[in-house]
Amino acid sequence: MSNPIYLALDIPQIEPAKALLEKVKAHIGGVKLGLEFFCAHGGHGVHEIAHMGLPIFLDLKFHDIPNTVAAAMQAIHVYEPTIVTVHASGGRAMMEDAKAAAAEGCKVVGVTTLTSLDAGDLTKTGVYGSPETQVMRLAELAHEAGLDGIVCSGKEVGQVRKQWKDGYFVVPGLRPNGNGTGDQKRVVTPRSARDSGASVLVIGRPISRANDPVAAARAIEATL
Repeated sequence: MSNPIYLALDIPQIEPAKALLEKVKAHIGGVKLGLEFFCAHGGHGVHEIAHMGLPIFLDLKFHDIPNTVAAAMQAIHVYEPTIVTVHASGGRAMMEDAKAAAAEGCKVVGVTTLTSLDAGDLTKTGVYGSPETQVMRLAELAHEAGLDGIVCSGKEVGQVRKQWKDGYFVVPGLRPNGNGTGDQKRVVTPRSARDSGASVLVIGRPISRANDPVAAARAIEATL
């Protein structure tokens, strides 16, 4: 991939979303469409963005019984996504069925530990140990299930890469130097994540909410 930046296009109105993408598309490698975008615009919105010619990362984080997730995966073939997410905590059987049901050429990656969570948050959900420990545990399970890779923070990607050398690693929660962390807790810079082995860099607000999105995208691209 020549440009690993995927713009998180979580904008509630379709025309401003398309306008932003038109401005910055020369400086990104793909588009991430998540729950906010999908719930607001549905399949029509996905097609509208896909027509702009960039790879689509459909970040819907499927998490249900294996049969339901497999059916959902088949239902999104029509959007021709390049990447799709499932929750690794859904278990091995769910991940196996998700991968089996995915379209040919679509990478299925398992979400491990959200970048908005720290050790204290995990403990309250009944998961003990550090976020790094949980990420490694779920990465191993995702690998065994035959997924293409995982989603993890930039703080864990280097360690996972050592164990899963040919894995495909999606890293969100990135903040360039000088940007606030917002609701994210385990953040690194895009360059640090790339140097540690990230395959895809998911970047949203540092570009979409910048005073000059084009300049912001170009500045991040220049660091890689």
